[in-house]
Amino acid sequence: MKHSLIHSSWDAVFEKALAKLSNEFKDYIKNGNYLPGAEQLFAAFRIPQKDVEVILIGESPYPRIESANGYAFWDASVGSLWSEKGLSKAVNRATSLRNIMKMLLHAQGLLKPPFSPEDIAEISKKNMPQTLDELFHQMIHHGFLLLNASLTWSSDKPVSWHAKNWYPFIHYILEDLLIQKPDIQILLFGKIAEKFKNLPRKNCIIAEHPYVLSFIENPQVLNFFQNLNLLRANHVESIS
Repeated sequence: MKHSLIHSSWDAVFEKALAKLSNEFKDYIKNGNYLPGAEQLFAAFRIPQKDVEVILIGESPYPRIESANGYAFWDASVGSLWSEKGLSKAVNRATSLRNIMKMLLHAQGLLKPPFSPEDIAEISKKNMPQTLDELFHQMIHHGFLLLNASLTWSSDKPVSWHAKNWYPFIHYILEDLLIQKPDIQILLFGKIAEKFKNLPRKNCIIAEHPYVLSFIENPQVLNFFQNLNLLRANHVESIS
């Protein structure tokens, strides 16, 4: 069930965590029809354990084959971030991603309410990531483990069913990681992600899902991202 994309530093805990899954769900993962598919299922674990500084938990994969890639909030169908009118059409179509971008601009002091397209268009993007891939590689470079509470999505099962089945696996892995690195920052975005609030934690932010408009102005979220400066282009190499 494991895949070669997983960094070897996760091997020991993965073996034990997989044992937490029910046999029925293991069969589903092996034979079921779901997104992002078996190849990308554990893609978020490409990052070495030792490099993880932030655990960000979202909800579930995008319900589109061209978008789901195994990382929380990373829409694989989105290329350019910007357009002459502000955010690109692809970003504007993805509500959660659109609000994340507005939050990042707001956190850097570059954008203020009402967060209009016209105001975004006036911001210089010369020294910013130009594509979504660049932005998310930047996040991984900063130590983000980008997980969904449910690693799978399918049209025939509710997200709650997927999340319930994945919970013991994800909880075991994160609990083990937090024992080794107790100072890791945890970000729980949305009600389903909030179920992980019982993890051993020193630093945890529980916020609304980015789909919700108020996420853009959440003070805890803004304070955390303000210091990361993720919108500064560092030309970080792709994760391979």
